[in-house]
Amino acid sequence: MTTGNISVLLASDYWDDTVNKWQPLPHQVPPPGDWYVWLLLGGRGSGKTMAGTHFVLDHLRSQGRKARVGIGAPTIADARDVCAEGVTGLISLAPTEFRYNRSMGEAHHKDGGYVKFMGSEEPARWNGPQWSLLWADELALWNESSWHQAQFGLRLGEHPRAIVTTTPKNREFVRTLSELGTTATIRATTYDNPTLSHTVQERLRQQYGGTRIGRQEILAEWLDDVPGALWQWSMIHSKPLLEIPALERIVVAIDPATTTNKTSDDTGIVVVGRADTDEYYVLADYSGKYSPDAWAGKAIDAYETHKADRIIGETNNGGDMVEHTLRTVRTGIPYTSVHATRGKRIRAEPIAALYEQGKVFHAPGLNDLEEQLVSWTPDSAGSPDRLDALVWAMTELSQKGKPNIRWITI
Repeated sequence: MTTGNISVLLASDYWDDTVNKWQPLPHQVPPPGDWYVWLLLGGRGSGKTMAGTHFVLDHLRSQGRKARVGIGAPTIADARDVCAEGVTGLISLAPTEFRYNRSMGEAHHKDGGYVKFMGSEEPARWNGPQWSLLWADELALWNESSWHQAQFGLRLGEHPRAIVTTTPKNREFVRTLSELGTTATIRATTYDNPTLSHTVQERLRQQYGGTRIGRQEILAEWLDDVPGALWQWSMIHSKPLLEIPALERIVVAIDPATTTNKTSDDTGIVVVGRADTDEYYVLADYSGKYSPDAWAGKAIDAYETHKADRIIGETNNGGDMVEHTLRTVRTGIPYTSVHATRGKRIRAEPIAALYEQGKVFHAPGLNDLEEQLVSWTPDSAGSPDRLDALVWAMTELSQKGKPNIRWITI
């Protein structure tokens, strides 16, 4: 039923008995002992969200009016679309137990408990509310400040607790949490969920088996730093979009693939800005497998979306192809060509040094770029397309006083 802009699910609307017939998998059973945080490190499709939903339901049913539950995700949209309304979300699995106010991100349980869905974008919103239970979904993608603020509010009842369901992306504060004596850590792989389609499991195994990203996203392993890599996980710092200051320059950099087929490299397309404090902000990564017309369109869309002042194009293999392709799509686009005459390591080292000095911050959601940064070494085979585009963009931005001229790396 909808009243104004408030969506409410009533008991008379429908009933799904799935939630009462659920048989948890071993990794979905709350661990024994006197823990403060249950950290469920899970691969994609391992059943993390289902575990979080049922843990919250059990708390609401047992605590009645005493239950006040904070449910957080990287963004408020994630909290709504996954934790509330997702296939295994709280409202989807037990719709008849709640009065759900979608516009407010609130739900009232039939036994008197209260639930608030929140994102981590604005840490100040976590400063004040009190919880008897906290569910943090995909904590490794959170703004770290929001997690710490949420901890101060977790203080209601005799035994306030938190459940964290996340893939183990190598954020220092999450890894530290896993090592605390008050944290009970359970690890589950994608293959530990027998209800997941065999076809899906086999596809993931063939595509990602034996790869670093497969170890993280499927096997739920922490990925340590790669020996010889110029970037380490500790050098990558994130900031939510709302905390990014006004930027004096923004550029879009393209590292084009030389061929267009299934085995081609990706075309790197990365957006970076520089603040007047000499800090750099990596805003977006639009890299992918594209035809020339498609990557030109993507780059121009990025230029307009982020109000950039220039597109940077690497021309080693394509000559004037990059500029010609861009101007075929949009004439008059501000453009700078760059040409590498020295190795990737020499070009990348000054940029890695800026990261090490704490001068570079990433917007949320740059997982593929970050994985490429920390896994690439100067001896790596293949083309680090995203990394190359990032290096070109930041090199351009670090050339103070020369924003509108063509330049060649020598």
